[in-house]
Formats: sequence, C-alpha cells, structure tokens
Amino acid sequence: MDKHALVTGATAGIGYEFAEILAADGYALALVARDQPRLAERARFLQNKFNVQVKVLARDLARADAAPDVFAQLQREGFPVSVLINNAAFGVFGRFAETDLDKELQMLHVNMDAVVQLTKLFVGPMLQRREGKILNVASTASFQPGPWLSLYSASKAFVYSFSCALALELRGTGVTVTALCPGGTRTEFQQRAGMRSKEGFPGPMSARRVAEIGYRAMLRGRPIVVAGWTNKLMIAVSRQCPTMWTARVAEKLNRNR
Repeated sequence: MDKHALVTGATAGIGYEFAEILAADGYALALVARDQPRLAERARFLQNKFNVQVKVLARDLARADAAPDVFAQLQREGFPVSVLINNAAFGVFGRFAETDLDKELQMLHVNMDAVVQLTKLFVGPMLQRREGKILNVASTASFQPGPWLSLYSASKAFVYSFSCALALELRGTGVTVTALCPGGTRTEFQQRAGMRSKEGFPGPMSARRVAEIGYRAMLRGRPIVVAGWTNKLMIAVSRQCPTMWTARVAEKLNRNR
C-alpha cells in the first residue's frame, strides 16, 4: 500500500498518537488541526524523530469549506491519501436548553459533516487505486443516549452507524472502513467540553493505548473495534437493557463530570 496518511485533530490526544504511530511505520503525513503553531511544532518533532514527510494543514473543520480545501490542496501537491483518520471532534457539556447553539452547530459540523465530506472526497481516489483504509473515531457514547452530552452522543452514534454501513458497501473494493469506539480517554476533551471532572467511569485509558488498538484493527480491516475490555463489557451489558435505562445510567455518570 502507498503510505500517505491524513489525520484530523492531530495536535493532541488520540489524533496525535495516531500520527506518531503512522510516522513510526513510515507513513508520510498530512496533519489537520486549528492551532497552526502547535501543529507546526508537532510536525517538526515527527519529521526529526522519524524522518518522514509531514504536511501541516491548519484548518478549522467547523467551516464548510475546510474539508474540500484540504482535499484540493493535497490533490494539487500530489499527496495520494491511502489512510484517512477522521479523529477531530469535540463535545459541549450541559443541559441542552441552556447550552450555546452556535457552539453546538460548530460541533455537529466537525463531528459529522466534516467526517462525511472528507470520506466522500478521499474514498473516490482510493477506489480508483483499489486500496485504502478509513478509520472514523466514534465512541462508546455511540451506543446509548447521553444526557448532558446529548448532541455529542448523537453525533457519535451517527459516525458509528455511517461507518458500519459504509464498511459493508465497500466490501471487495480494496478499501476498508473501521469505527473505533473509545470510552473515557486521557485527552483534552473534558476541558474543551466544559466538564468539571477529567475522570470518567471506568478509569480513562491512555490516548496511546486507544490509538494502538485502533491502528491494529484498521490494518486488519475490522469494521468495529471497542477499545478496552471494560468498555466492551459495558457495551455488551447495555445492549441487553432498555434504552431509557442506559440513558439514565449515562445521565448519572455525566452529571457528576
């Protein structure tokens, strides 16, 4: 496989760990995030440590024109993306009736629209080459409603459903789709979402561990991977329970965060 990868949300957390894993495996990288100085710093580190090409694309994926602009630039520069990691996402914490609508609309565009746009744009060239891997970061929040994070959970349910459907549509084409579903992870998510506590239940995993699990699953072409045995067990139990029961459990957990 041609080794060119695009990673969104690449300055920190799971996205940055994916970038480092890919660089260590010899991939040329295109990294997308909003923070230009931080992104450039990460790129320099990866270039120096792994001796790989790293392109910096400072874009805000909340903008409707960001994803097409990323695609157009990489096409112009002859950067054939063979691995697409749709990782960029954020949450808005609080009662839906009281949270900021503009911020939530930006979140929905990053979490869903940008994922669809980038996947739509890059899957075409992948299909022409008959090779490619797409990994979309969903969440254990995909599997039940999440009061106090209602729109975030709904957006991740969309990513999960979309990824599973696309994985089946692309069978036999040489292109695979993987939905990675982490639970609580030590990242900047809680801080940006406006949560008081940075700890969840069960204890959060490291971003590196989550990325490693996702990377292995992607290489194998697995359509779904839940990160961590505790998370797998929790999801298995929740699937046997009524939806409103699991929503009440999520409400109790989220309200204390």
